[in-house]
Amino acid sequence: MDRISDEQRRIRLGRRHLLAPSVRVDSPVTVADAVVALHATDAATVFLSACARLKNPSVQVVEQSLYDRVELVRLLSMRRTLFAVSAELAPCVDASTARAIAVKERRTLVSHLVEDGNGLDEKWLADAEDSVLAALATRGAATGSQLSADVPALKTKITVFPGKKYETVQGVATRVLRVLAADCRIRRDRPRGSWTSSQFRWTASDPWPPLSAAEARAELARRWLLSYGPATEADLKWWTGWTLGDVRTALSAMGAESVELDTSTGYVAPGDRAPQQPLEPWAALLPALDPSAMAWTDRGFHLDANHSTALFDRSGNIGPTVWWNGQIIGGWAQRADGEIVWRLLSDPGREATAMIAAEASRLSDWVGEARITPRFRTPLERELAA
Repeated sequence: MDRISDEQRRIRLGRRHLLAPSVRVDSPVTVADAVVALHATDAATVFLSACARLKNPSVQVVEQSLYDRVELVRLLSMRRTLFAVSAELAPCVDASTARAIAVKERRTLVSHLVEDGNGLDEKWLADAEDSVLAALATRGAATGSQLSADVPALKTKITVFPGKKYETVQGVATRVLRVLAADCRIRRDRPRGSWTSSQFRWTASDPWPPLSAAEARAELARRWLLSYGPATEADLKWWTGWTLGDVRTALSAMGAESVELDTSTGYVAPGDRAPQQPLEPWAALLPALDPSAMAWTDRGFHLDANHSTALFDRSGNIGPTVWWNGQIIGGWAQRADGEIVWRLLSDPGREATAMIAAEASRLSDWVGEARITPRFRTPLERELAA
């Protein structure tokens, strides 16, 4: 069995995730495909992750890919998390992961409607959805508030978990729109306000062409290993949210090859065991939830476990990170006056410190007047931003 060291894994990360200056690219779509999917739970993360890997960082270029050319699309997919993926990869992500999530989302909403006991059921939901689509056909794009004004059914309130001590009353608008989006009948369009806003307008969309779920899982596993391999079964299971059985079937179907890691056994895509040439020294400031930090369940090859308390929240979400040659060595934040500040948790030396400062300046230049506060705040980010 071939062995791939932690150092080789860090070289792969720097090259394949487009983080070293020599491998940066011009297109946000190329960035998304390089990391398979960009976390999109926090609207700003898509822009920050993409621009960290672009030769010429630009909010406008990312917006054009998302909204003008629709080359990047947001899907509720892996682990019921919102991701932005290329339109070319979207059918695969949809069939391998998002379809099952959409079915569960709809089933859960219908269950809550029926439990409310006021005659709401699957037919009521279908009628409400048709009304939303008709309103969007007239408006072109609309916010949730505008759609609620056009579709009275969206103003309905239901009692969720009636009779339980955690019983609560909720409006249905957000949940109806979420189900429509999960089914790819609507999609998120330009937000109200700036690129950091999550208050999206909605517009009509068409479902992706159906693919075999098993074949789609095998293809997604292949692409993921090309970006993140070598990695373990546990890593792929965590990233996708699939069952262990589905993970093993997908790895077998795409011909994954076993390799020895420093601490365990991992897998690579077929023919991907050759040593990688070193990169030039590189530094990066990556945002909260960036895929380079979040994609593995075992991050020991690029993260000192002693740094985890400062960089993660209690739910396992990572905050903004500072990288040096494939290792996370600190964190960063933006203060209220716009200043980008950072702190190192280990000493990488003068050359690294100078390059990190240059990256902080590069980030500050393109962010401009925007203000960034991660949705999931971590201890170090809070301390630096204060």
